[in-house]
Amino acid sequence: MVAASGSWAGDAYRLADLEQLALRENPALRAAEQSVRMAEAAVTGAAAYPNPELEYLSGTARPRLAGPAAGTVRSTTLTQPLDLPWRRQPRIAAAEAGVQAAQAGYVAFRAGFLATLRLRYFQVLRRDAEKLRAQEDAALMEKVRSRIALRVNTGEAPRFELIKVDAEMLNAQKTAQAAEIRLGQARAALRQMVGQGLPDSFRLLEELHRIPEPPPLAEVRQVLHQHSPALAQVRAETVRAERLLDLERAQRWPALALKAGVDEEPEMRTHRIGLVLSIPLWDRRQGPVDEAAAQLARARHALAAESFSLDQGLEIAYQQYDIAEAQVTALESGIVRQAEAALKVAEAAYRFGERGFLEVLDAQRVFRAARSELIDARFELAAAWVEIERLRAAAEGVKS
Repeated sequence: MVAASGSWAGDAYRLADLEQLALRENPALRAAEQSVRMAEAAVTGAAAYPNPELEYLSGTARPRLAGPAAGTVRSTTLTQPLDLPWRRQPRIAAAEAGVQAAQAGYVAFRAGFLATLRLRYFQVLRRDAEKLRAQEDAALMEKVRSRIALRVNTGEAPRFELIKVDAEMLNAQKTAQAAEIRLGQARAALRQMVGQGLPDSFRLLEELHRIPEPPPLAEVRQVLHQHSPALAQVRAETVRAERLLDLERAQRWPALALKAGVDEEPEMRTHRIGLVLSIPLWDRRQGPVDEAAAQLARARHALAAESFSLDQGLEIAYQQYDIAEAQVTALESGIVRQAEAALKVAEAAYRFGERGFLEVLDAQRVFRAARSELIDARFELAAAWVEIERLRAAAEGVKS
């Protein structure tokens, strides 16, 4: 296998190496993991019982009439709110559904992160191929220019051909410089995704045309709705909305609390125990119930929309893969070879004086355009594969 980014003398990495390095060191992923920790902590908070309330009052009793003794009056009251089952169960269930949603959301985030990483990886390979081709074109034009200059100096060719080839050489040099800059930008974007663990002078050990073939569309569609993290997240959000609606409806029922107290007077001690009943008389929580019902309706609509979007996105990704694959096959098997053969024929005819130099330049442009189209088609093929893997979320980096 030919190493890509060959002009860089640093450590060599494959796509799997970059994925593992990014999953281990990228701070954005570490931050996304904390959303799961927060949801798990919310379950602990939802399962906690309400704290008791202790009230202590102290004062002085001074009789206004003769008879009762003066002294200190103390009152101690303990109130324990009761966590009733019809409130506790939906509250905990909503928090547990939030954990499932957070876990699925993290997997979806990681799948999208890996998809972006892979696109930038293939972008580096693309820009590297463009740079190599541009450098080859610039070197070729320099050789052609030297030959044309010799023919012009000996009088075998008109000076117009030298002017024309000078313009073509400058254009090729400009293209090579731009390709070098674009490669540097692509490398910086890839390193930004992976993290500081990737050195500046890294090299890539895979080629752009080595794209894995995705599974058949029917097979992927069959398991898509079971394993898609995006769909699992929306399902969990729907369950969470249902439990929150149950909780808001349960809030309409009266709340209960146990209350016990001791009153100490100079001549008497009183013990009290009873129930505190919170009557939902004025506030029937109609607003929160309606809000929770609207959130549930929105979650259900979002679930239907996400399911439809996944189906259509998968269909589009496979169509794009088929189109790019057909383009790559056509360019590799015929168009590029024919353009290269036509260029060789034009160059040979020019050497023997049977064709003009302008025909050679036209043949070179056709050949360069065909090679550029091949590079672009290979990248489009890789991008379609990345999108399919993102929708599937079945790559090894996402499973782990």
